Amino acid sequence: MRSSLLAVAGSLALLGLTPAEVEAQRVHEIRLESNPGKELYRFSPAQITARAGDVLLFKTVSGSPHSIVFEGANLSGPAHEALNGSMSRRVGDLSSPLITPNGAEYRLVVPVVPPGRYEFFCLPHRAYDMRGVLLVSK
Repeated sequence: MRSSLLAVAGSLALLGLTPAEVEAQRVHEIRLESNPGKELYRFSPAQITARAGDVLLFKTVSGSPHSIVFEGANLSGPAHEALNGSMSRRVGDLSSPLITPNGAEYRLVVPVVPPGRYEFFCLPHRAYDMRGVLLVSK
């Protein structure tokens, strides 16, 4: 917990923001769905536009287990650290725990990161191209 707070504080400082300037704006519910019979594997919606402080509420609807893993290859060091710091119960680099059973939820507060595109996928369903995009705005 302390390391995630330090990561957020460091990110705020890098962007010239104070904690008072970043507060929860909105909760975005993202449904995690899969149906092998229909070849359906998706985040719904697959694209989320959010701001620092918004909450992403990932909810398993069908086909659990699911997970959220951010693509780390193109992330700057501070963005990488901020995302890692915002992921509770992380099981690996930029990786949530498995979210199971159906109806389970995973919450992530969007950290202070530069505006841009942050891609993620479901590890158990990666071969089925279950992907999403977080667009962070100012």
